[in-house]
Amino acid sequence: MTNTANTTTTPSGQPLGISHKPSRTEAMFDAFKAENKPAFIGYLPYGFPNPDVSLDALRTMVEHGVDAVEIGLPYSDPVMDGPVIQAASQIALNNGESIHGVFKAVETVANAGGVPLIMSYWNLIYHYGVECFARDFENAGGAGLITPDLIPDEAGEWIEASDRHGLDRIFLVSPDSADERLEVVSRNARGFVYAAARMGVTGERASIDASPETLVARTRKAGAKNVCVGIGVSTPEQGAKVGAYADGVIVGSALVHTLLNDDDRTAKEPAAGLKDLAAKAESLAEGIHNAR
Repeated sequence: MTNTANTTTTPSGQPLGISHKPSRTEAMFDAFKAENKPAFIGYLPYGFPNPDVSLDALRTMVEHGVDAVEIGLPYSDPVMDGPVIQAASQIALNNGESIHGVFKAVETVANAGGVPLIMSYWNLIYHYGVECFARDFENAGGAGLITPDLIPDEAGEWIEASDRHGLDRIFLVSPDSADERLEVVSRNARGFVYAAARMGVTGERASIDASPETLVARTRKAGAKNVCVGIGVSTPEQGAKVGAYADGVIVGSALVHTLLNDDDRTAKEPAAGLKDLAAKAESLAEGIHNAR
């Protein structure tokens, strides 16, 4: 996939319309709801520990119970990421990771049978070109984009592009979000709303309090069809607790951690890391999928 010039018109010069392609993410949730189960969404930054092994890791996640994969785009100023994901992202950046390569990761997840999502700070998408990104993402088989630092009020260009290409828009809410903000997010989201379990950066936590459950209920009341909870979920027990009320459970740092050495700064030898990743994904999947 290359970032070549592309307009928002057909060959005859007519404006491109809205895609009527159904949401793969919503289809996934519908299937799980029919079985009264939550979905398991796992996060891993593309390019960590290197581009080739990251593809193996993404495939491993899907093969061992992850239903949808958030493919992270490493960024030099990750305001939402905790130390584990920051370390992994820095390794990826040091290895020359770039946004152009992430579409191979999207194809890898799709070919493995998972739902491919990208999680990215908006600056990366903006500089790539919003329309070009939407086109290349759709062509790679992508489902939706999670934008932690983009709010619907400032997302006009992305809303138009995602509608043209049939891509999901996943915005974040937090326990501090006012009801009016929840309504704006729910009205503009497609696929699901990402409910941050707490304020602050990502990372593993010893316990999950009751605030995410309240936030999920408030977000549904505001009109959201699907609400998933992330930030802090790191054990099968926590996954089961959150999965009892959320449509999906998002796990990031706990999966990334399996590929790091004990110093939390360097990557494990690939075979050992992938083995640990598979085991962690399986245990989390069992807890999440059997939450109800």
